[in-house]
Amino acid sequence: MENRFVTWLEIDLSAIEDNVRRLCALTRTPLMAVVKANGYGHGARQVARAAASGGAAWLGVARLAEALELRAAGLRLPILILGVVSVAEVEAAVAADVALTVPSVELARAYGQRAAALGVQARIHLKIDSGMGRLGVVPNEALTALREVQRHTALRLEGLFTHLARADESDSAPTHAQLASFQTVVDGLREEGLPLPMLHAANSAAALNFPEARLGLVRVGIAMYGLHPSAEAPLPEGFRPALTWKAQLASCKELPAGHGVSYGHEYLTRGPEVVGVIPLGYADGFRRARPNTVLIQGARAAVVGRVCMDQCMVRLPAALPLGTEVVLIGRQGSEVISAEEVAERWATNNYEVVTGLGARVPRVYTGER
Repeated sequence: MENRFVTWLEIDLSAIEDNVRRLCALTRTPLMAVVKANGYGHGARQVARAAASGGAAWLGVARLAEALELRAAGLRLPILILGVVSVAEVEAAVAADVALTVPSVELARAYGQRAAALGVQARIHLKIDSGMGRLGVVPNEALTALREVQRHTALRLEGLFTHLARADESDSAPTHAQLASFQTVVDGLREEGLPLPMLHAANSAAALNFPEARLGLVRVGIAMYGLHPSAEAPLPEGFRPALTWKAQLASCKELPAGHGVSYGHEYLTRGPEVVGVIPLGYADGFRRARPNTVLIQGARAAVVGRVCMDQCMVRLPAALPLGTEVVLIGRQGSEVISAEEVAERWATNNYEVVTGLGARVPRVYTGER
């Protein structure tokens, strides 16, 4: 592939499609492809199309603007906004045929009143907080919330769901406790003779490791991108990371012993050293962590000195031609730097690594079918 940019992300859409197809086969449950945060940094529209080709039945986003972007791109799959929208956004959501999450009695009332005033019907999913401590109706208020929803003919209840806080841990007890809490809510509503909509609870880790959590729909994010839910919940064999981060070497020169490199001169050359410049920095999502490492000519090279906003420096074994390919995440030859390795260096998780990759880094798509 010709290098058209100084730094870029290569996104293999065939990996996304294959990962979704594999997840559908493993779970045997309708799958929601979660493409919030610009498809976890991979590109929401492109990922959504690949996921649909792989068999996804739904798309999940966090905000209305993300849903509207998908609709504008021609995606017609059902979409659920997993976060909240303002009351003022209800009209646009209904016009785009996008379902809303209702996490409280108050929002059920507000959405219902707004939809009624507009003369429309809003599709909603009622969220239960079974132990996440985030959005959602607490279990002992679930009946009240559902009755509030039923009071508003301008609301159409489409789903009832919860979110699991610890499904990616080796200790399964917290997840079983959350599922039991959610099931108690479901049983209570059933005893009241209330109609139950589609139920969903499973994120990537639960979809893979807790078959009882699959219910009527699995909501898959990180696994779809070929990234491990956690070190304690790795992906099965056969999944492929879709993202590789590359750059071109922009400068290469020999510096004498004792020469400072980058701001603050935190790094001083120990002898004559060849130092290269890579044209990317923390504004692109490459953090000022220590140590940082990249791949050049199939070998690891240490980043030296402070990472700058737009550039970082590496110590090289010898002078290399300008334009030499550098890999920051991905494979080069037999060496691999995974998003998980980068996350460990940066004291975070792979989610934050890929969603933090800057919008100014071009995305180049391969593997379209």
